Amino acid sequence: MDFNEITRFSFEQEAGEYLDEFPVVAILGPRQCGKTTFAQHILSTIDNPAYLDLELPSDRRNLADPELFFQQNRGRLICLDEIQMMPEIFRVLRGTVDKARKNAGQFLILGSASRDLIRQSSESLAGRIAYLELTPFTWTESKNAGITFDQYCIRGGFPLSILAKSDRSSMNWRKQFIRTFLERDIPQLGFTIPAANLNRLWQMIAHQHGELMNLSRFGGSLGISHTTTRNHLEILEQTFVIRILKPLLANRGKRLVKAPKVYIRDAGLLHALLDIPDMDALFAHPVFGTSFEGTVIENLIQAMPDWEPSFYRTATGVEIDLVLQKGKRRLAFECKNTSAPDPGKGFWIALDDLKPEKTFVVSKVDSLFPLKKNVWAGDLDAVLGKLPD
Repeated sequence: MDFNEITRFSFEQEAGEYLDEFPVVAILGPRQCGKTTFAQHILSTIDNPAYLDLELPSDRRNLADPELFFQQNRGRLICLDEIQMMPEIFRVLRGTVDKARKNAGQFLILGSASRDLIRQSSESLAGRIAYLELTPFTWTESKNAGITFDQYCIRGGFPLSILAKSDRSSMNWRKQFIRTFLERDIPQLGFTIPAANLNRLWQMIAHQHGELMNLSRFGGSLGISHTTTRNHLEILEQTFVIRILKPLLANRGKRLVKAPKVYIRDAGLLHALLDIPDMDALFAHPVFGTSFEGTVIENLIQAMPDWEPSFYRTATGVEIDLVLQKGKRRLAFECKNTSAPDPGKGFWIALDDLKPEKTFVVSKVDSLFPLKKNVWAGDLDAVLGKLPD
């Protein structure tokens, strides 16, 4: 199957609503996650759009005088791909937006860096721009394309990885992605970090996937300062390749862990960094449990984008892998890569501490079943189907 055939309905619906309400809509996400394909699908439903790929010198030349180009194309939806290549363009966008008569649907911009990394957008277009983060394929999208859960777990969600002809060709694509990201994409964003140093840090994170983040350990191994290490981690986070999950500090009566956890966001990249080629190798690797945990956490966070994610851990080891909170509502999730989940004593103590509205133990069981009042165990499919709307 070609990934053009995979429907990304929830993203399409949200993007359409934003284009009806805001003059500028930004679709952000990692390289090769399908932003361009997704945008071209949207453009195909709109009369006479304009599209520029700012990685192409010929298209960048069209913006030698951006104010003139925007004026000549007034009334059309203008799509600017890889906007981080020309961040200075935001200074012109604001004036163009304010001069136009229509309030919505003027610009669709695509970028491979977060809104904080493309700072000009938040400074120049406040109140005029809506952001949508496009991720690699979720499990639900992959399942609908005929992908098995084991394939999804080992290859991750990047379209060209998950739809590769074999695990070997998928691994080759991911290795090349990592190399291109370090040697081309990071320098294009203006950072002069040696690729070898950032690669070592990324590999160290992979070995610590799902564990508490230790800046001193990372910096000491690389021979760089605490501050430099933090800056490098922020770059990896803001280019969507790692997730730094903050601790929940809600219970003042407990001694709580205050260090965040760190994850490689895509399981396929995690396994490429660790040279894990297939499920047999993953079964025998120490990351087996936390790889599953990271995959589950990413899917749950994407399914509940308006909920704030965190984890809960006390100094005595009482822990919940993921807590999603929205206002006074709270959901708790524990991940067990087994077909016979048996949460320990610490799990039940954590629920007494947190008192969540619902709790789920996500595992490899075939169906959803109750463990206690408002506590269920089930596979990822079943748990996703049980989440609040």
